[in-house]
Amino acid sequence: MGVLFGFTAGISPGPLLALVITETLAHTKKEGFKVAVAPLITDLPIITVSFFIFSRISQFDILMSLISFLGGIFLVYLGYECIRSKGLNIDIQKRKHESLVKGIIANILNPHPYLFWITVGTPVALKAYQLSLTTATLYFLAFYTFLIGSKIGVALLADKSKAFLTNNLYIWIMRILGFLLLIFAVLFFFESIQVMIT
Repeated sequence: MGVLFGFTAGISPGPLLALVITETLAHTKKEGFKVAVAPLITDLPIITVSFFIFSRISQFDILMSLISFLGGIFLVYLGYECIRSKGLNIDIQKRKHESLVKGIIANILNPHPYLFWITVGTPVALKAYQLSLTTATLYFLAFYTFLIGSKIGVALLADKSKAFLTNNLYIWIMRILGFLLLIFAVLFFFESIQVMIT
């Protein structure tokens, strides 16, 4: 799940990916790399707050069921967006570099990380932790390796060929990821129902 969520978040159209590409095309791939690592800085407070919230409400089955249901809805939304993706439209303007700062601001103002960690990421991480600390560590490692690695990969592709961002290969990758997210959404809905009836 860490691999799927990280890779999907890494290559899905959004403000951070658009910024990775525009900084790469307007400046150099190194500037795109700086934007790609922004989640390492911005996500820690979001994850910390999410864990704090869950530590307070984990004993309330109805709330946990509701969060699992909302997580399923969010995954349906992400899956739908992936499936209907037509590639990326990039508007390139020459600006000052400051790529890392731009990436941090773009990610802080983007609602997706908050929604993901509150409804999907943290519940999965807690389940992984219940198995073992190693499992939880591998979940986070897989997520961020594929999140940042895929964004760096997109920066490399953009540096070589802008056409990749609108060609059929990219679009079909997005569709496959979208269907996988829909499968996980069904699992979240099923889990929500299970919590309610037990």
